[in-house]
Amino acid sequence: MSRDVLFFDLDGTLIDSAVGITRCVAYALEKMDQPVPGDAELRKWIGPALRTSFTPVFGDAQRVERAVALYRERFDLHGWLEHDVYAGIGEVVQGLHAAGHRLAVVTAKNEPHARRIVEHLPFGGCFEDVIGATEDGVRSHKPELIAEALRRLSLSSGQCWMVGDRRMDIEGARHHGMRNVGVLWGFGGREELTAAGAGALASTPAELGRLLSP
Repeated sequence: MSRDVLFFDLDGTLIDSAVGITRCVAYALEKMDQPVPGDAELRKWIGPALRTSFTPVFGDAQRVERAVALYRERFDLHGWLEHDVYAGIGEVVQGLHAAGHRLAVVTAKNEPHARRIVEHLPFGGCFEDVIGATEDGVRSHKPELIAEALRRLSLSSGQCWMVGDRRMDIEGARHHGMRNVGVLWGFGGREELTAAGAGALASTPAELGRLLSP
């Protein structure tokens, strides 16, 4: 019996990466003599592609690229370690893998950084591949990232689910006609996910496991 293939977002779905991301954003803004907003505003940077968030601040493409480079400079040294694994998600991932599901991570995070993080997760070996953004930003939005995952793994969208915490995850899945679940322990929240058209919502990792293993 063929099992569904499950694509997981990273930030806000598998790991709480708020500290690493917001510190790296603050670092880039400080280095470029920009005011650093409060924590609530900084948390809005979790999910979208970096260039999407830096462009309204700097406008000029060269300054945007400089900001991205500074963000990655700190992330490469410190930020990739500044996260916590959500309680219970590892057991769910391991259970789904043991049940025969193929699993992959699909994230807007820079792919080398995402790979490094996933490889260090206690359950990282359950994932067949990690699909992330390219260094130049050519592939950085969820529809493109999901398309790349489908291509690499030789899948059709009808075989797959997308699991994520932000509207970009849901919108990317819907772009491909893919089933999806929005998770409520991340950074988006019920209102955002519902407005994006989430097919289902999971309040806890255990509930997610039940949804994906009917």
